[in-house]
Amino acid sequence: MSNLQGIESLEDNRDRDDRREFSWRTVLFGFLRSRRHDTRRDSEDEPLYTDWHHPWLFFLATGTMLLSCMDAFFTLQLIDRGAVEMNPIMAVLIGKGTLAFAATKMLLTGMGILVLVFLSRSRMFNLMRTGAILTVFFSIYACLVCYEFIFLLKVF
Repeated sequence: MSNLQGIESLEDNRDRDDRREFSWRTVLFGFLRSRRHDTRRDSEDEPLYTDWHHPWLFFLATGTMLLSCMDAFFTLQLIDRGAVEMNPIMAVLIGKGTLAFAATKMLLTGMGILVLVFLSRSRMFNLMRTGAILTVFFSIYACLVCYEFIFLLKVF
């Protein structure tokens, strides 16, 4: 009879929508104690998808996003001073307003960064890791922001 009561209490517990609680503690605990750092099976060469990413990827992702924000700001400043946007898609968005331009730029950049971080261990064309592309984008954005900054100094 006690066995039956135990089964009934389990069923009562499963009636709720979700038994897990989600909080910032969950996020922090999951970040600090990520479980999958390596391969699951001996037959796998290397893991493609893990719970843990190298801190360098965090630096690159955050830095690229900050450089993208600076690029948007400098672009708007240069356009106010008579420059022309060379990217035809962004030129259309600037024509619709600065909010549309900034929101689209941040959304596209952020989604691209998320995909590159998620796929950072995969190989592109069997040549290089996808994470290296994030390094390339960071470098390009850094050069672009430096170029825009120097151009802004010359315009003043």
